[in-house]
Formats: sequence, C-alpha cells, structure tokens
Amino acid sequence: MSRLVDWIKRHPQLASWTVLAIGMVAILVWEARDVGLLAHQWAALIVATILVAGACVWIIGWE
Repeated sequence: MSRLVDWIKRHPQLASWTVLAIGMVAILVWEARDVGLLAHQWAALIVATILVAGACVWIIGWE
C-alpha cells in the first residue's frame, strides 16, 4: 500500500487522470448500456472519454 501512496505522491496528475478516467468510463458505461452500441463504437467512446479525462486534468493543472 505504501508503494501506491509513494507513486501517487510522485505522479499526482497521472493518479488524478486514472481516477477521473475510471469514474468517467463507469458513468459512460452505465448511461449508455441500453443504447445498443457496437464493439468498435464502445471502444471509440471509451478512448475518447479517457482522453477527455486527461485533458481535464491537464487544464486543471495550469496554475
């Protein structure tokens, strides 16, 4: 557990990106579960969501 905490302290933006991306993908999957998307559509949406999470963390990191 201490290794994880040390990694988070060394890489706070990557940790934030990971947590935000997981939450955003979970919301995406929950909300779009009954839409009937194909596998490549799911993949594209998930990749786009992860990139948006990264952009959000990057923008928030501006000071």
